[in-house]
Amino acid sequence: MSRSLRGETILIATHNRGKLDEFRQIFAPLGVTVTSAGETGLAEPAETEDTFVGNARIKAQAAMTASGLVTIADDSGLCVDALDGAPGVYTADWAGPSRDWSMAMRTVEEKLQAKGAVTPDTRRATFNCTLVVLWPDGTERVFVGQAPGHLTWPPRGALGHGYDPMFVPEGQADGGQRTFAELSPGEKNAISHRARALALLMKELL
Repeated sequence: MSRSLRGETILIATHNRGKLDEFRQIFAPLGVTVTSAGETGLAEPAETEDTFVGNARIKAQAAMTASGLVTIADDSGLCVDALDGAPGVYTADWAGPSRDWSMAMRTVEEKLQAKGAVTPDTRRATFNCTLVVLWPDGTERVFVGQAPGHLTWPPRGALGHGYDPMFVPEGQADGGQRTFAELSPGEKNAISHRARALALLMKELL
């Protein structure tokens, strides 16, 4: 069945202000109204799956059931090659209950140092974004985007969120070596994992 998000009010199943801002920036030119689980006071469900799509489904189902709105849930994470794909689905957990991203980045760096991963080619990493779109009638669509790059230390930049200050993405328009946290929102949204997943979503649903 053909579906479209045009004219809809969409609930983003997140309490992360940085993620919500990215969704708003991308959807704003399309006339789509966006709210979030955090803004509407919805509880955060326990993420009990061991895959990005599994956890995204949990969040989408909980938020859609509570709100009755078309819901987009995003489960994203940093997968570091030298750490066998960790932190992966536990990306936020490494920041602890208070979401201390400085601590999370230090943990990643300490683990890389312990592995002797000190050059860019040994510090390869990928940001992954899985989007689940869920309608009240149970219709579901899944979209996946990835942003490859490498990790740097010390962290650089004051923009972005999460692990952005230590992640240098491939594909920068000027061929630069800036971190996600040093890119403007427009530059980041041109190459980020979330933007790539949303580009697939928009191609099909907008």
